[in-house]
Formats: sequence, C-alpha cells, structure tokens
Amino acid sequence: MQHKPEILAPVGSEEALIAAVRSGADAVYFGTGECNARRNAGRFEGEALDEAVRYCHARNVRVYLTVNTLLRDEELQTAANTLEHIARSGADGVIIQDFAVADLAKRICPSLERHASTQMAVHNAAGVLQLEEMGFSRVVLARELSGKEIRLIREQTHAELEVFVHGALCMSASGMCYLSASLGERSGNRGTCAQPCRLPFACNGADYCLSLKDMSHLSYLQELAKIGVASCKIEGRMKRPEYVAASVNAARCARDCEPYETDGLKAVFSRSGFTDGYYTGKRDHSMFGVRTQEDAERSKAVLSGFKELYRSERASVPISAALTVQTGIPISLTVSDGINTVNVTGALPQAAQTVSATEQTLLRNLQKTGGTPFALQKANVLLDDGLMVPSSSLNALRREALEHLLHKREQPLQREIHSVTVLQQAHGRHCKTPQMRVRYANVGQMVADPAVSACSLPIGELISHPELIAPNVWCELPELIYPMEEERIERQLLALKEQGLTDTVVGNIGAIRLAKNAGLKAHGGYGWNLTNHLAAEAMARMGLEDLTVSFELSYPKMRDLASEIPLGCIVAGRLPLMQLRSCPARKNTGCGTCDGHPVVTDRTGRSFPLVCHNRSYSTMLNSVLYDTADKRWPGLDFYTVYLTIETKEEARMLLSSVLAHEKPDRERTTGMSFRTLL
Repeated sequence: MQHKPEILAPVGSEEALIAAVRSGADAVYFGTGECNARRNAGRFEGEALDEAVRYCHARNVRVYLTVNTLLRDEELQTAANTLEHIARSGADGVIIQDFAVADLAKRICPSLERHASTQMAVHNAAGVLQLEEMGFSRVVLARELSGKEIRLIREQTHAELEVFVHGALCMSASGMCYLSASLGERSGNRGTCAQPCRLPFACNGADYCLSLKDMSHLSYLQELAKIGVASCKIEGRMKRPEYVAASVNAARCARDCEPYETDGLKAVFSRSGFTDGYYTGKRDHSMFGVRTQEDAERSKAVLSGFKELYRSERASVPISAALTVQTGIPISLTVSDGINTVNVTGALPQAAQTVSATEQTLLRNLQKTGGTPFALQKANVLLDDGLMVPSSSLNALRREALEHLLHKREQPLQREIHSVTVLQQAHGRHCKTPQMRVRYANVGQMVADPAVSACSLPIGELISHPELIAPNVWCELPELIYPMEEERIERQLLALKEQGLTDTVVGNIGAIRLAKNAGLKAHGGYGWNLTNHLAAEAMARMGLEDLTVSFELSYPKMRDLASEIPLGCIVAGRLPLMQLRSCPARKNTGCGTCDGHPVVTDRTGRSFPLVCHNRSYSTMLNSVLYDTADKRWPGLDFYTVYLTIETKEEARMLLSSVLAHEKPDRERTTGMSFRTLL
C-alpha cells in the first residue's frame, strides 16, 4: 500500500477547528499564547486549548502547537509556562523557530515532538541533517523548493518532512524577511507581519512585484506521497472556516485519488488564481498576483456551499461492538476502538409478547452512530430466542457506551513533564573594546585598514581570488544553498581549505554543517536571528565561534545578553530586507540583459536595490543606509560594517566614519537599534 501523507490543516478559531476535523484533516496546527507566528489569528488559551486537544484526539486528529516566534530574554519564562501547558494538554508536538524554545521543550517534556518551523528556512539536506542531530523529529521545508529538490532532500535524510501544498506564499524566504520590521516596526519573525509586500512595489514595468499568488500543489500530492513526504500542510490560520473546509476537502481528495472541485477552491480564496511555479521550477512573472475585487465577490458567492462540508460529524473512528441479550442477564454492550474498550449494562431483557427481537434488527440499531465520530465496522450479537428489547432502551445503551468511549479517547497522554524556571541573567556583556569587522560584497571594495580585525568575502570572490586568503580573511557562504548546489559548495570549501582558508561566515542551519564538514571554523551571521541568551547557548553547542545578533533586536537588549559565546552586531551598511528566489525583475523570457542590480520602487518613489547571486536567488536591500557610526556599542565583542553595493570610495568613507564615530550628513536609518519591535 502506498504511503499516505497526513493532511495538516490551519486553525484560527473554534469553528475553523470543527471545519478542519469534519472535512477530513489528519492533523491541525494552531497557536496559543503570544509566542506564535500569527499573533493576530485566533488562539486557544487555557481550558480552550485542553478542550481543543481532547476534541481532536477523540476523532483521530493530531495536534501541533505553533511556538514559532523569536523571543527576547524577558519572554522565555512565559514560553516555558506555555510549553508546559501544551505538554500537559496532550498535544502531539510543537512547531519551533527559536532554538531557545527547542531547548526548553526538550527540558520540559522530552517526549513532546519538536518540529522545525518553515521560519528556520531549511532548504537543503544539510539543514535537515543538522536538525536531526538536535532531536527534531520533523522539518517543515522552505516553500521555495521544487519537487525535484524535495526528492533529493528526502533521499539523504531521515526526519519526517512537511511540505506546504496550498495557501499564501511569502515573497521572501521565511525567517529571512525583515521588510515589515524595517518599514513598520512589526516583525514577521515575532508574529506581527503587516504584509507590506502586498503594497504596489514596481520593478521593470510590473506593479505589485512583491506579491505572489497563492500556491496550490494539490495536483502533486500523489507525487509527494511517492517521494515520502510525511505531511502536506495547508497555510491559512487567519482564513475563514469555509476556506479551511474547502482546502482540506480538496487536499484529502487529491491524496486519495478522488475528484475535487478546483473552481470552487479558487473562488473561496485566491489572488487571481494559483501558482505552482516553485514546485515545477518555473519561477517567472506568472507567479505574481493580487487579491482583486472580483476575487472577493467570487468568494462571497461560494462560502455558504462550503459550510455543508462541516455541518455534521465525520464518522472517522472505526469501532467494533458486542451485544449480549440473554434470559435472566442484564443486557450488555461492549464497544472498542481497538485500544479503548467500554462495557455498559442495562435492564433485563423482556419476554416477547408478539414479535421477538432478531439479530438483524439489533444490528441495525447498533449501526446508528450518526452525530458521533464513530463508524461501526464489526458487530457481534448473542441473542436468546423469545426475547424483546425496546428500541429506546437499546438507543440509551448505545449512546451511553459511545459517550464513555469518547471520554476515554479524550484523555491526555501520560508523559514525563517538568516545570522549568528560566534563570534571569544578572549581568550583561563586559567587553570594553569591540573588534571591528567588515563584510565586503566584492574584492573591488576592499580597503586596507589596520583597525579591521577580520573581513569576509562571498565564496565566489575567494574562489576567483585565492591569493587573498589569510587568517583574517573569511569566506561567507550564501544565505540560500539549494540541494543542487550543496555538493558544489562542499567542493569549493575543501579547495579553499587546501589553499589556507580557516574560517567561514554562515547564516543558516544548513550552512554551518557544510562548513564543519569541511573542517572549517564557523562564525554566525545575522541570519541566525539571535534574540536571547538560551538560543546563543544552543548555537554555541552547534560549534559556532561567535554570533551576530539579529538587527531586529535593540542595542540595549543586545548589550544585556549574557552568554559565554562572543556576540556582535552590524553597525552600518544597507540591511538585507528579503531573500528572494522568485526575482521581481525576471521576465517570462528570462533574465535577458539584466546586469544583476535592478531596483524595486515603492509607492513613494523610494528605490530598493536588488543584488543577484549567480541567478540562484537575489537579495533586496533597504532603500536607505543603516548607519549608527556616531553611536558607541560598549559590551559587545565585535561590530561589523556590512558592505553591499558601495563603491570602494564609499566603502572607505563609511569605514572612516564608523571608526571616528562621526554623525553622517546624509540620509540614514538607525533601524531597530533604539526601538522595540512588536
């Protein structure tokens, strides 16, 4: 029999939960507390969480809780309390972005499954293997992967793989988007994304060039099943129950080779249709789309029809029953789901006055399980002749038995659970003279300055200029390394090591494994999204030499991070706001004559430069320079000037102003350094 992946449904309300379960979901995911990546979606708090888990487990539906935002130190105890409640509720697993949450979950309940969120941006086999070693049982793969790439990852790894198959697409690689935080102080990494990408940004004559259509890969579910994907995930925790019902029903039908209605699915919610561009690898401008008034009108017209999908209970739990009706013995009914068994007894059977009960009439009564999640698969009746059982008595007995069975199925799992107190850090960092580092985008920017303790160059630049390799010249690995590129990167690292390379800068869970496999030291870039001391400790255990703190964290909170591993921050440069696999500048005919440096323009006329990385992905930079040259950063171990599109002279001027702590006389932003994000 072919493996069947679970259909995993989004839930943002009680009605959406019912819609998901009754439409055929095998599992659901939803948030509780503040630590989830859809903080504006409905959440299940307190007893509501416990009740939701009971409801699902009674109906053979698994439950995963999203605890997938980045946390600050002062939020860690709240997260620990939330995780303990989740464990005691009996939920099956937690979806995690922050390594602090992973550490706390393991300490609180070792048997609670830990799933790596798509916010971890896992897009290669190296990343999955690293997470396997850390005890993650499942990895939610990046949405930008093709079917061929998913297959390659599956062939090299063992953890369960979860793949998004329907719903909205973020423009940026998940976990690598800082647009909302930079423009509106609402962080997608903390669950408050304002979705500025849906606004009218323009590029190469195209409007809304950062707004992708919703994905729909339902037609590939049979292929994903053959690959061995464990879970097919639907996005949409902020969507209506009707959307949940429609998408779950369609996914279930697609997986089970049953027909489903595509036009209705498109009508209930789409952005002028769907795209499969990522799955097929056809990443052109046909992937882009917006929600129109016509889309909204079509949605209104079909909503009532999809309510029918979850109006009644779904008989999804097979049971067996044994009924005994014998002279002088109380009527006995036993029901079982194969694990739980319930026996109830009633009154003595009566002698028949006219018509005796038959096995067939009693069986028909037992089959009346409507209004419950149970479906009678097998029944046995032991009946003496000449007896009569009133239908009302048997109905009451059947209802009592099924209620008791339902109650047994609702009981939470028995687990080892510990309460954890997160120790408050009594002090911050004490380094008085931080070292200065420079990240160069190309060799042409390099400036000799004795004040620079170390500099880094992209791997392609060092491959072209191996003569630059020195103890203080490090190799920066790409932010995105897709499966087809892993072997090439490994070969390049080994070749550079033979020529004297000792250190790398890595920004992702997969990149660190590639660096360590090559026997090179790894320094953590901004892409690790470090915001608390427990995460720093976890990253140190992975083998990182030091870490760049997330530029979404304010400087006072950076300074207060007490950790044994050296920490630093970016102090100047154009900050990367998005990592894009679907390039806004690319036409349907390809890259054409693009020089690799197009721009995206917002509705106010501001230009956001794009930097192409060997046509594998591109980075969208901020429209204005981040510059805190006139500030001082006591307590941190190092600070980095992050150069991207600057000329050599601009690089020299920026380095000089940082060293002299000069206030710039040009437009700048200090980013989130002295603000606190939502």
